[in-house]
Amino acid sequence: MKYIGAHVSASGGVEKAILRAYEIKATAFSFFTKNQRQWNSNSLTNNKINDFKKHCKKYQFSPIQILPHSSYLINLGHPLDILLEKSRSAFIDDVIRCDQLGLMFLNVHPGSHLNKITENMCLLRIAESINITLEQTKNIIIVIENTAGQGTNMGYCFEHLHQIIHNVNNKSRIGVCIDTCHLFASGYDLRSEKNCEKTFREFDKIIGFKYLKGIHLNDSKKNFNSHIDRHESLGLGKIGTTAFKWIMKNNIFNNIPIILETINPKIWKSEISWLKSCI
Repeated sequence: MKYIGAHVSASGGVEKAILRAYEIKATAFSFFTKNQRQWNSNSLTNNKINDFKKHCKKYQFSPIQILPHSSYLINLGHPLDILLEKSRSAFIDDVIRCDQLGLMFLNVHPGSHLNKITENMCLLRIAESINITLEQTKNIIIVIENTAGQGTNMGYCFEHLHQIIHNVNNKSRIGVCIDTCHLFASGYDLRSEKNCEKTFREFDKIIGFKYLKGIHLNDSKKNFNSHIDRHESLGLGKIGTTAFKWIMKNNIFNNIPIILETINPKIWKSEISWLKSCI
């Protein structure tokens, strides 16, 4: 089963995200459990939590079909201790919110070294942040996302993700989300079936498919290996359509959330329809 959707708005309440996913005929979705541009947000009320769960049941979205995203402000590898602690506190709050909503996953960008510590030190800080979070929370699987390697962002190669996972104590609560735009921009070619097979064979060798918990489907505005993170609508960027067709036909990507973060929400419904037609 392919679960296909988009990152929808939760404006007006977390339960609204479910309605917006349903409207575009999605069978998966992503959303922010709180304002992603603010450090502090009001706690979820019991009414909001109950409404969310009721809507999930009504519109037939199970936890395996939902991949919420953590705040963009969070840097789990921050080189400055005071800001690292702030990020960790915000991340723990995100995880608790997901658990309150009865979810399974939380997607997070690994972190950035900001040219103040080494890449290795940053990766160790990220793993330590995840360990601290897992010790203080329950149930939720932390899903780390690969990056384009823009600026000082970590997680732009499979080896980075492997190292983070290696240093996480509870392997049952860690996973990976692969973003196709980030993958392409960081130097993993997806422009032919042969290249897709090579890239994901390497993924399996270094990380392992058992850790793949979600995928973000995005074309790329920028060139291969540019290390610039600029999403584009499917087939309108430098990747083309081959990779997305290949992913739809490949059983490796069954039973995980497949999420569009493409740039034009007005065509998400048609993009989802096209993806379904490729299966």
